[in-house]
Amino acid sequence: MEYEILELETFLPYRLYHLADEVSREFSRIYKDRFGLTRPEWRTLAGLGQHGTMTATALGEQSAMHKTKVSRAVAELERRRWLVRKTDEKDRRLEHLTLTRAGLAAYQEMVPLAKAFEQNLLERMKDGQGKRLLKDLLALEAALAAD
Repeated sequence: MEYEILELETFLPYRLYHLADEVSREFSRIYKDRFGLTRPEWRTLAGLGQHGTMTATALGEQSAMHKTKVSRAVAELERRRWLVRKTDEKDRRLEHLTLTRAGLAAYQEMVPLAKAFEQNLLERMKDGQGKRLLKDLLALEAALAAD
């Protein structure tokens, strides 16, 4: 019995996932070494640093994290006193999460490190391939959004 084989290593969705995971692992060394953060904790810190105040649900949607990972990350950042929760006045089931001064300071320390990491990653590619990659990613995102 013969059947068609899918070579996972050349299948675009797998390659994108694998590459994203590899880049994320390399970047994680920076925030893990600097602050002892996990990926979900970093993503939570980054989301709140970017947007100010968010709900856990919004954080999960923005960072593509399951609610249990968001919940654990929020609890750890709260334990560190890097974020505070405020119950919504109209809907007591909702909590608004905001970075504290210490959390914002950590975020502000990480931003230049993250930007330098990204720049270094793009510069590893030769002949303007980094800029082309960014354009191609935008094109792929637009194509997916159009469906």
